[in-house]
Amino acid sequence: MSASSDDVPAPQRARSAAGAAADPTAAEWSRRADLAESALVSRNMRRLWGLPGTELGVVGWPAVLRESLFLTWNYWWQAHLIDCAVDAANREPTAARVRRVAALARGHRLRNITGWTNNYYDDMAWLALALQRAEHIRGVTDVRGGLVALEKALTTGWQPQIGALPWRKGADYYNTPANGPAAIALARFGRYTRAAEIADWLDKNLRDSETGLILDGVHLPSDRMERNVFTYCQGVVLGLETELAVHTGESVHVDRVRALVAAVAEHMTDRGVVTGGGGGDGGLFNGILARYLALVALLLPGEDPDRAQIRRQAAAIVTASARAAWDHRLEVEGEPLFGAVWAESAKLPVGTAGAAKFTANGSVTASSTPERDLSVQLSGWLLMEAAYTVTAAGF
Repeated sequence: MSASSDDVPAPQRARSAAGAAADPTAAEWSRRADLAESALVSRNMRRLWGLPGTELGVVGWPAVLRESLFLTWNYWWQAHLIDCAVDAANREPTAARVRRVAALARGHRLRNITGWTNNYYDDMAWLALALQRAEHIRGVTDVRGGLVALEKALTTGWQPQIGALPWRKGADYYNTPANGPAAIALARFGRYTRAAEIADWLDKNLRDSETGLILDGVHLPSDRMERNVFTYCQGVVLGLETELAVHTGESVHVDRVRALVAAVAEHMTDRGVVTGGGGGDGGLFNGILARYLALVALLLPGEDPDRAQIRRQAAAIVTASARAAWDHRLEVEGEPLFGAVWAESAKLPVGTAGAAKFTANGSVTASSTPERDLSVQLSGWLLMEAAYTVTAAGF
């Protein structure tokens, strides 16, 4: 679709036939995930520079020229686009979906110019997680080199005198957004001891004693804390502790999951729906929390009533959030446009005013209408996939 606002049809406020139903079925969540996928494919996915066998996500819709030409592309957003494409391929495998995963991975490597890695450990961790999952899809065979390079980067980036990885190479800032996904990836590479060391560091240094939530990070050796609390920081720690609970059997990891799910429910939801939201990099934060709450629901081990309750609580946040996001979406040409705040009505991006831009520290600001940002729509898709997985599991 053209980037011109004149080409964007008048939206319709979505009124789902299933919206009044308290409990949409797994089949209904699958249908909604299909529509979320279709919206991203039609609005955002394009060949990289016209090269056959590649795809990449245009980071805004409607797009400005630099976005359409992939002069702006946002490494870690694209990693989550691969992850969402893997979700769809796992949910209902088709040849087109397998090709899309492979094409997105290929597009990512080519657009990164220098290969698979960069200087940011959080970026590389997210890509490692996406490629690990992509590798398990039959027919996606050319990501092994990327996984080797990323495992090496994450392994050598760990600072033994600290017990964690910095945010980026040469930085003095050690934060949850780098260490959470890096440790999950290291666990999935089989490096459970290192992953557990990072989990212990996060729990000791970045868990807020008052709320039980995970803080953003700390500058070392000055010990200056960044006390921002973001949803995706909770998500990655939940994912890490669940991985370790599964693979080590140690109850400390279950205890941490229990406490953190309860803290999220108390401080980061309203009527069971994840609160807050935004665009730019923040557009992905709530979706990441949903992904790892779903992981808790699906994988946290143990059949005793306490652990079953943790799983139910995690799943309930996912499904309540997904119902809210779906009920507050817009429909444009029959496809969903999700809101930046799931419990509020989505807004139609008109034109390209305020197109997301990089800040001095490398983060990406929100567009003036956050719904324009690929990150926000990826969160919506991710949430639909998460709702499907927990519902299909019987929650």
